[in-house]
Amino acid sequence: MAVPTEITVSQLTRLVGLAGAPAIIDVRAADDYQADPRLIPGSIRRDFDTVQTWARDCAGKSVVVACQKGLKLSQGVAAWLRHEGVAAESLEGGFEAWREARQLLVRTQKLGPRDPQGRTVWVTRARPKIDRIACPWLIRRFIDPDAVLLFVAATEVLAVADRFNAVAFDIEGVFWSHRGERCTFDTMLDEFGLDSKPLRHLATIVRGADTAQLALAPEAAGLLAISLGLSRNHRDDLEHLTAAMAVYDALYRWCRDATGETHNWPSRAI
Repeated sequence: MAVPTEITVSQLTRLVGLAGAPAIIDVRAADDYQADPRLIPGSIRRDFDTVQTWARDCAGKSVVVACQKGLKLSQGVAAWLRHEGVAAESLEGGFEAWREARQLLVRTQKLGPRDPQGRTVWVTRARPKIDRIACPWLIRRFIDPDAVLLFVAATEVLAVADRFNAVAFDIEGVFWSHRGERCTFDTMLDEFGLDSKPLRHLATIVRGADTAQLALAPEAAGLLAISLGLSRNHRDDLEHLTAAMAVYDALYRWCRDATGETHNWPSRAI
């Protein structure tokens, strides 16, 4: 049974992928991480033995710390964070409990390099509409909450990727792109190992809207309309992304929790 400074796997599962999810810090020892280099979605790696140097970076955040078994490393780091005024919990049972519960784990082998601040950097074409918004949403919610997203002229994507050590996505001829009739969003789910029913449902909606196959999902036409409207409301691509994150947050939550719910005008006076 979890103590007040611990969070259970089932409790954390309900938070992962949501806008208000806690920051998740993986402090497994190097040999444990090398034995299974996957990560709990949205988590970042930190060295437990340097917590004194990075603890204050967590100021103002809600944090969950995970080590291999939920014992000394995660509990010690969480305690140190609390000493610094951070709302921190350790994951009961640690990475092993999460894995044994068959929860989502992110494959990291094909994750791009990180900048000096520890962030992944991604670059794509300017004026995004659907797939180029859906992918950043997925990255920020499940891969790297602090990821840097760069939007540049289509002709400059590869050159910017090369000069700024960034990962190009959703252009022809790169790894992170469309494959056949499937979108880059689908590719990311496949390559990162994010195989869940809600995310696959969302991927079908994205694919229908992005590839003019509106019959794939009833919601695809609505996503297309909202996406085109947002694009016209925002000249700045990062402002557009910020506004659209809430749309994908809502769609994901619907896919996860509310597909069986309906709504109608009350049939009787209240």
